[in-house]
Amino acid sequence: MEEGLGDLKRTHSCGGLRKEHIGSEVVLMGWVHRRRDHGGLIFVDLRDREGLTQIVFDPEIGEEAFKKAKDLRSEYVVAVIGNVVERLPGTENKSLLTGAIELSIKELKILSLSKPLPFSISDSDEELSESIRLRYRYLDLRGFLLQRNIKLRHETVKTIRNFFDSKGFFDIETPFLTKSTPEGARDYLVPSRVNPGKFYALPQSPQLFKQLLMVSGYDRYFQVVKCFRDEDLRANRQPEFTQIDVEMSFVQPEDIFGIIEEMMSQIFKNVKDKVIKTPFPRMSYQEAMGRFGSDKPDTRYGMEFLNVTDLFAGSGFKAFKDIVDTGGEIKAINAEGCATFSRKELDDLTELAKSFGSKGLAWFKIEKGQLNSPIAKFFSEEELQSLSSKTKAKDGDILFMVADKASVVAEVLGRLRIFLADKLKLVDSNQYNFLWVTEFPLLEYDEEEKRFVAMHHPFTSPVDEDMAGLDEDPSRIKAKAYDLVLNGEEIGGGSIRIHQKQVQDKMFNLLGIGKEEAEKKFGFLLEALEFGAPPHGGIALGLDRILMILSGSQSIRDVIPFPKTQKATCLLTDAPSSVDKKQLRELNLKPFVRK
Repeated sequence: MEEGLGDLKRTHSCGGLRKEHIGSEVVLMGWVHRRRDHGGLIFVDLRDREGLTQIVFDPEIGEEAFKKAKDLRSEYVVAVIGNVVERLPGTENKSLLTGAIELSIKELKILSLSKPLPFSISDSDEELSESIRLRYRYLDLRGFLLQRNIKLRHETVKTIRNFFDSKGFFDIETPFLTKSTPEGARDYLVPSRVNPGKFYALPQSPQLFKQLLMVSGYDRYFQVVKCFRDEDLRANRQPEFTQIDVEMSFVQPEDIFGIIEEMMSQIFKNVKDKVIKTPFPRMSYQEAMGRFGSDKPDTRYGMEFLNVTDLFAGSGFKAFKDIVDTGGEIKAINAEGCATFSRKELDDLTELAKSFGSKGLAWFKIEKGQLNSPIAKFFSEEELQSLSSKTKAKDGDILFMVADKASVVAEVLGRLRIFLADKLKLVDSNQYNFLWVTEFPLLEYDEEEKRFVAMHHPFTSPVDEDMAGLDEDPSRIKAKAYDLVLNGEEIGGGSIRIHQKQVQDKMFNLLGIGKEEAEKKFGFLLEALEFGAPPHGGIALGLDRILMILSGSQSIRDVIPFPKTQKATCLLTDAPSSVDKKQLRELNLKPFVRK
């Protein structure tokens, strides 16, 4: 039943025919999307990546083709020859670009058959089990949603490459098999056959190589590159992901902000036909944490934090007073118009806050000018009035308050704010709010390891005015580091790098990396810094996260052709999998499973 293509050549895509083609004889090839047998006529929607065309089998036009069309089933691959004709008045399909025409078929070739599918190739966003979608990813990729996303990915990458080329950047590849320098997530390790007992690591980022390229004099570099991190996964993480990597010499943060803002504007104009306002707003890390409890705040809606700590310094409510006395914070968010929340809803929110790390959640409904709450009786009238005045809460609003150490308040209220925004449908999905977050701390203290760790990475430069503090109070030093945030997602992070060896030595010392360890892990970089290294800096942007937002998807798995599950497995190929014992012997390895 299956036939060969012979010398038949496709003349148009299934989404390319218009009224101006009426009267033309054309050849289409694609998949049978739908088949409808109306007795005297058979209608088929023929599909390829460019769209759909309705084709019609009429025994008076092509008797043999009509007979063969009776056997067509969904996802058969066919080639057809026919004439483009205008659809009858009233039968046009305005939702299709090809909806004004149809193809009257003279000849049909059935090129490939298809078994019944585990799910239909739908033109709607059909709800399917993700495990089924990933198991049959090659079928899932036929669907309109993913084909749209993959096309979006192509157009975005094309825009990026063209943009950087126009700005004088070189596209330079860096190695995938490199040295393990674990300072962030776990490395993926690759055993070496020709160097027994030794391992390569897959790069978490081209960080060290792009710095070496700056030392080499290639002062404008970019790369759209795969990176690998062995870390716990979630909706916006994958073990292998794509990064837009950028590095420049003789620059300050302003230069990097400008080039990236121009690039993002170009992307949105080309792939979304949307004008993005520049320059992007900026906010310090301290301000972001103080107002939103997050270093990647979503600024499309309000509910900013209100610091009310000072109102309860001498409070009769012991839980609040104790927090103030021990240097903690009390902050509130105002959920406007939500005083209608039921007691069950409020109890559920309290449990949610506890799951985020809080000991509890205080709330006050504003009704007829009064602050009503089960705990209102513990506060003086003056305290309640001050709270009402400072928060500017009005009738119908509800105040949610958390009292704890600053880090807990930020975590709990920050996550509660996001939850409430979703519950109250405050987020405008057609709005794109960019934000630069700047002035990050250079270091943060790891309580478990009892040492300082780099907030970005060990090669980030301190701000000039804090350089002396490297020998004094490391906790107060700010970094020349910056993140780019879009709609509450961190889509990029970068910094001005350390380009002087003595400063890099001090940084390693602060991180508890001794001279011998530094030489072992980073000796090639330290040596390069002694041969005339220019001041340089850059940024790495997550292409998959950008595409997730551009496409309106909820997961980066919807914009990656062949993604892994949350357990880092590929359901399509069954990777990772066991390997032959012979392969292990060649690599001088023995299988080992921790019990």
